[in-house]
Amino acid sequence: MSQRRLFVTTALPYANGNFHIGHIMEYIQADIWVRFQRMQGNEVNFVGADDAHGAPIMIAAEKAGKTPQQFVADIAAGRKPYLDGFHISFDNWHSTDAPENHQLAQQIYLDLKKAGLIASKTIEQFFDPDKNMFLPDRFIKGQCPKCGAKDQYGDNCEVCGAVYAPTDLINPYSAWSGATPVLKSSEHFFFKLSDPRCVEFLENWTQDGKLQPEVANKVKEWFSVRENADGTISEGLGDWDISRDAPYFGIEIPDAPGKYFYVWLDAPVGYLASLKNLLDKKGLNYDAYMTDPALEQYHFIGKDIVTFHTLFWPAMLHFSGRKTPDNVFVHGFLTVNNGEKMSKSRGTGLDPLKYLSLGMNPEWLRYYLAAKLNARNEDIDFNAEDFMARVNSDLVGKYINIASRAAGFISKRFAGQLGEVSADGTALLASLREQKDSIEQLYESREFAKALRETMLLADRINEYVDQNKPWVLAKQQGMDARLHDVCTVCIEAFRLLTIYLKPVLPALAAQVEDFLKTGSQSFQDSAATLGSGHLIGDYTHLMQRVDVKQLDALFEAPAAPEPEKLTPGGEALAPTITIDDFAKVDLRIAKIVNCEPVEGSTKLLRMTLDAGEGKMRNVFSGIASAYKPEDLIGKHTVLVANLAPRKMKFGISEGMVLAASHADDKVQPGIYVLEPLPGAMPGMRVG
Repeated sequence: MSQRRLFVTTALPYANGNFHIGHIMEYIQADIWVRFQRMQGNEVNFVGADDAHGAPIMIAAEKAGKTPQQFVADIAAGRKPYLDGFHISFDNWHSTDAPENHQLAQQIYLDLKKAGLIASKTIEQFFDPDKNMFLPDRFIKGQCPKCGAKDQYGDNCEVCGAVYAPTDLINPYSAWSGATPVLKSSEHFFFKLSDPRCVEFLENWTQDGKLQPEVANKVKEWFSVRENADGTISEGLGDWDISRDAPYFGIEIPDAPGKYFYVWLDAPVGYLASLKNLLDKKGLNYDAYMTDPALEQYHFIGKDIVTFHTLFWPAMLHFSGRKTPDNVFVHGFLTVNNGEKMSKSRGTGLDPLKYLSLGMNPEWLRYYLAAKLNARNEDIDFNAEDFMARVNSDLVGKYINIASRAAGFISKRFAGQLGEVSADGTALLASLREQKDSIEQLYESREFAKALRETMLLADRINEYVDQNKPWVLAKQQGMDARLHDVCTVCIEAFRLLTIYLKPVLPALAAQVEDFLKTGSQSFQDSAATLGSGHLIGDYTHLMQRVDVKQLDALFEAPAAPEPEKLTPGGEALAPTITIDDFAKVDLRIAKIVNCEPVEGSTKLLRMTLDAGEGKMRNVFSGIASAYKPEDLIGKHTVLVANLAPRKMKFGISEGMVLAASHADDKVQPGIYVLEPLPGAMPGMRVG
């Protein structure tokens, strides 16, 4: 069979946080398929990238006191422990803010524009009056206009999958400030998905067998009546708003100052950009690679982003003159312990790094997820008891146990050399080899659960052979050395075959076995041969531990509740500890209240004229009118924060702050108490 050329990606994680278990599940699923393809001798470029653009990242970076570029770089720096920790074999990890993505996204846009599929019109867009900026779709929430689900984002519904404009939301609100957004006009650019050419292409592309049947059926529902960019109503798909207004962290639209691509336009282009970056590093020509008719392009994604990958993405590629995906593989969500939604606070979250930090074998998780994954987009559940049972029973009790029951005898009784295989052993090994094609096909079609079930049935068959021949009994019987050698050799040969079948799922363990058996790297084709009589194997060391229930308890242990604040009699907890240097920055001075008067138009404020020994008077407003009459304060001394920046208020400039004490809850203890030093303190003296 000639070598296939495959380009494979997973969905790009948004660069505003660490990987969660949903990311890891998707990457493991794709990695298993990629490793299988490589074992078949196929050429695979498996790439990923951080989705780095958009207002949410810009906003998060601002809150963190960083530039968007630095914020994204810091997130990217934390990716490696996850990917290495779970043996995920990306060939390249890049960023959508990389130069390759800027160039490719802009060129694709220009190609679509040349094809007559870009239109512009003035639209009304939600604007946050509190934050003084246009709101990104993901910062607008409300009720879905299709199914009525609450708290849905402004671009698509996560409940029913509907796609809509933010202005279609019922009772919208700003997820940033909580304010009710107002509509403002702005010129936007649209990809004309409603164009008959796009509709015809997508109706064919989505229904020609590329997609899973349930996904194709869902997509078919979206070919319905929509409003087009020019305001008309027609059958087909709605036009897609692909622009956003400054301020925005993203890729500028050519010849449109102040306009940027909507993040979902340049995000999937990041697949191509990461590939181009990889090929450039290899010294290969990207254009030649992508125009190779034999190239196969596959995307692994979650069911929440089907819209973008089955409508917008293939249309963008096709009408810009580029190759479209050969398939988009959609998976479901991961739940925990019988369908419960992930929640760290309730102890139902599954933190990937915590899993690794507890010393839990990453291949336990790879095996368990694979044992539940199939070719459909069904949700799968991580059940702690089931996890322990499957790993301990299947991997250790069935698979590893085969080697542990035979290797010791080979090493101690036969100098580590394999022997001849008799007729019954030959028949057993032949029956294992007969399943190779079936298991290969199951891996190819992503029916991982079935592939592992078939493999474990083979393990059962081998263990039945072991139980029938009882090598531990043969070892004690006179004249049975040849049979003992035969049986143990069959076990080792069978163990090697199972290892080949499990290698896409358990790459690290397979490498250990290959080292132990001194075989070199094995592929599915190697299952046809035998190691042969006289082959020398290494000393056996235990290959995998069992899951300890204590590890699972720790994994799902809810975070400790924060200790209750220790309140002072004033009703508030003490502020965080500061250093003497922090305190020294505050300049406290004794000040004399030369005059005090009410503030017209305010029921809370008093205006004080203070002498702080500076040779001039200060004007200070203080919210103590409920506790003091102005005339009672004139002539008294108090404590002034003298180096506080002047504050412009409605009634004038306040040049400092007078210190006063009060209880946090005035219902518990009402009253405000202005600090007053003991007699002898003079204006201008520093307090410290």
